[in-house]
Amino acid sequence: MIVLGIETSCDETGIALYSGADGLLAHRLHSQVDTHARYGGVVPELASRDHIRRVLPLIDECLRDAGLERGAIDGIAYTRGPGLAGALLVGASIARSLGWALERPVLGVHHMEAHLLAPMLEPDPPCYPFVALLVSGGHTLLVQVAGIGRYRVLGESLDDAAGEAFDKTAKLLGLPYPGGLQLEALAAQGEPDQFRLPRPMTDRPGFDFSFSGLKTAVVNCVREAIDDAPTRAAVARAFQDAVVETFAIKTRRALVHTGAGHLVVAGGVGANQALRERLREVAAEHGAQVAYPRLAFCTDNGAMIAYAGFCRLAAGECDEGRVDVRPRWPLSELLAPGEGPAAS
Repeated sequence: MIVLGIETSCDETGIALYSGADGLLAHRLHSQVDTHARYGGVVPELASRDHIRRVLPLIDECLRDAGLERGAIDGIAYTRGPGLAGALLVGASIARSLGWALERPVLGVHHMEAHLLAPMLEPDPPCYPFVALLVSGGHTLLVQVAGIGRYRVLGESLDDAAGEAFDKTAKLLGLPYPGGLQLEALAAQGEPDQFRLPRPMTDRPGFDFSFSGLKTAVVNCVREAIDDAPTRAAVARAFQDAVVETFAIKTRRALVHTGAGHLVVAGGVGANQALRERLREVAAEHGAQVAYPRLAFCTDNGAMIAYAGFCRLAAGECDEGRVDVRPRWPLSELLAPGEGPAAS
C-alpha cells in the first residue's frame, strides 16, 4: 500500500509518500517562516492561503521524486487535528477531493499521534512499549505507549506548551521569529549558573508541567539583561537549562513508573540539542534506549502523517465521505485499530 500524507496543521505544508513495502518514497516541505516573521508569529489566515497555493504542486513534486503517477496512490492521509481550523480545512478538502477523484480511501490523522510515531521512520525504530515525550509549539505530553492507538497520557502542560514558552522567552529577549532556534543559539553563548530559574512543579509528585511561571521569572531577569549581550545570553542559558532539567526530572519519573525500556522524544522542541543530550543521560541511567526522529521530522512534516495514515489505513480504517477537522482533539480519545472508529 502506498499512502499520500498531507500536513497543513499550522505554518508548514508537508507532503510525503509512504510505502508499506519500501518505506518512505519521497517527502517535500514548504515552511512559511518568512511569511510570518514580519508579524512575530503565525497569522492563521495567511497560513491557510499559503497552504492552498502549495499543496497540489508539492504533491506533484513528490510523485515525480518517487517516479509515480497519481493512480499509484492507494490511500490518502491528512492532518485532521489538532491545529488551526482554516489550515486544517485546506488539507482535509484537498485530501477528500483527491480521494473522490481517485476512488481511494481517505483518513484524518491525529497530529500528535503522527509526531509520536515519527521515530518509526528511522532505520532502528523503538520497540513497544515505550514512554514518549512529545514537545512542540502547541503541546507538551508524557505518554505511555503500548501500541498504535494504545496511549495513556501520564502528564501534560497545565498552561504554556514548551515550544510556546521558548518562543515567548525569545521575544522577551528581543530575538526574531521563530524564537526557539534563536534562543538555543543564544543559550550556547551564555555562562551557566549566572541566573538560577525555577524547575516548575518538580517539587511535587506527578508528571504534569507548567511553564507560565518560568516565563514570569525570565521577565524579572530581562529587566537587567536587555541592553547587555552577555547577560541576555546567560538568561537564555538559564531558561533552557530550567526547561531541560524539568523534562529530565519528569521523564525519569515516567521511566521508573512504567518500567519502559525505550524512550521516544518527538516534536519540534525535541530538536534542541541540549535536551537530546540530557535525555540520553536519563535513559542511560535506567538502561533504556532513546529514539528521536531525524531533525527534519521533528517539526511538522508530511512523512509522519503518511506513516501514521498507513498504519491505520492498512488496518482497514477509513473516514466517512465528508470534510471534517478537529482543531482541538485530545490524544486520549484515539482508539487502537480494530477497536472502533479513529475518532467520533
